[in-house]
Amino acid sequence: MDLEGCLVPEIWIRLAAQTGIDELKVTTRDIKDYDELMSYRLGILDKHKIGMTQLRTAIESIGPLEGALEYTQWVRERFPFIILSDTFYEFADPLMKQLERPTLLCHQLEIDANDRIVGYHLRTVDGKAHAVRSLQDNGFRVISIGDSYNDVTMLKQADQGILFHAPDNVIEEFPQFPACTNYEELKAQISKAAQAPQS
Repeated sequence: MDLEGCLVPEIWIRLAAQTGIDELKVTTRDIKDYDELMSYRLGILDKHKIGMTQLRTAIESIGPLEGALEYTQWVRERFPFIILSDTFYEFADPLMKQLERPTLLCHQLEIDANDRIVGYHLRTVDGKAHAVRSLQDNGFRVISIGDSYNDVTMLKQADQGILFHAPDNVIEEFPQFPACTNYEELKAQISKAAQAPQS
């Protein structure tokens, strides 16, 4: 499952609100190319001289979406559960604590001695789809859940992809995926997919 927009608010949008920098509101829903998006974000942070300590303080005030903890508890009682995200461990750690630390696979920031974010390290290109494929290669059936363009290859690779909290344009562009708007609907779709005959 994706993290931002699915289990927690979009971190960069919250940072935009807390810093007063509207340019940080841009997400993968707006710029599909992740490298282009991150270069843009780091340029904005550098321009406004915002370091990791200030960002971490802002992130610590963010909580999971309403019902997210109960949902993750429900899933973890029934299935192996992995969060695949394009966020960074340095950003996500306070949120993972609030979600009782499910497994998270994401990226890493490069922070210099002056607290400035100077770069980032992606695990691999299209890492979400690669992770799903690796699980399938190890004999697992995979249900993938996401909300945005950067989740689509993961949803397509999975045995069943599900859109959750997705904007209308994504739902319209990818009608092959069931679209859910709340955790009860999502649990029903997961249960249905889990019971489907294996192809």
